[in-house]
Amino acid sequence: MSAAIPQDEDPPLPAVRARLGYLLKHAQLRLAGLTGPALAPYGITGRELAVLMSIDDLTPLSQQDVAERLGVDRTTMVTLIDGLEDKELVVRRPDAEDRRRNVVVLTGAGQATMAEAVEAAEAAEQQFLSKLSAAEVASLRAALQAIAL
Repeated sequence: MSAAIPQDEDPPLPAVRARLGYLLKHAQLRLAGLTGPALAPYGITGRELAVLMSIDDLTPLSQQDVAERLGVDRTTMVTLIDGLEDKELVVRRPDAEDRRRNVVVLTGAGQATMAEAVEAAEAAEQQFLSKLSAAEVASLRAALQAIAL
């Protein structure tokens, strides 16, 4: 399932296809096209999986902490947490050390969903990266981390 170029359109000129923005956009679309269906059986999106993975910590985190970890604005994080809470994957509760602050924790269902969804997402990533050698995958990850983080 490739989302790069619709079949009824002419491919862009080589000069456009060589642009980094074009390549990153279409790589992300292709990855999302694989990851979305892989996560569908778990009822979550890739973004929600990232939130669950960020919450899965020994130290309970506030919504604001999770938002900062993921680089997401607070309003968007409230919406994401609300959705995960509606799905009974997370709960908000008062912080044991600071009752003025709420923390977000995974429920048992949230932990199970996250574990299974991580496996499904990793399988989708492996499919996405299947044309690359292990060394190329490592180089790609390192390069993206160097420029994105």
